[in-house]
Amino acid sequence: MTQRIPLQDLTTEAAVEHHTPPSKSPNSQPSKLGYIYVREIRGFFQRIRRHSNWLLMALYFGLPWVNWGDRPLVWFDLSAQEFHLFAATFYPQDFILLTWILVLCAFGLFLITVVAGRVWCGYSCPQSVWTFLFIWFEHRLEGHATVVYAVTKRRASSIRYGEKPPNMQLGC
Repeated sequence: MTQRIPLQDLTTEAAVEHHTPPSKSPNSQPSKLGYIYVREIRGFFQRIRRHSNWLLMALYFGLPWVNWGDRPLVWFDLSAQEFHLFAATFYPQDFILLTWILVLCAFGLFLITVVAGRVWCGYSCPQSVWTFLFIWFEHRLEGHATVVYAVTKRRASSIRYGEKPPNMQLGC
């Protein structure tokens, strides 16, 4: 290994290529003001989605307070190193079993997604449930999308304090 690796100086201006990002066209934003205004949808399937979302949120927030005998239904007792899920109690040495149960649940999720993907994504997926919950709160706080669009379209100097949506009054 007496041969040396040839070195090349790349610090000269000719060797360095400068990148300038393309300028944004005015039509690249979702709207002229740069905001997305989500309108509330009504109908039979939206009502089913709303009711299923409230049911899933109630299960999510209420499950730890449901008792099973003398303890909660779902309880991770870290000090005693016990994990109680429904009627089963898992110890740290049982994590291989819990791992296999979670792998089976993941395959079940994949199967449900293949068979009824739109039902899962539209009605039961946690991301969809939380998104629709935030949209529901946004409509209750700000108002209808056309009203919010009209208010934010006007200049801030011409808007009286009481006309702004509540989140804009707070400075959010």
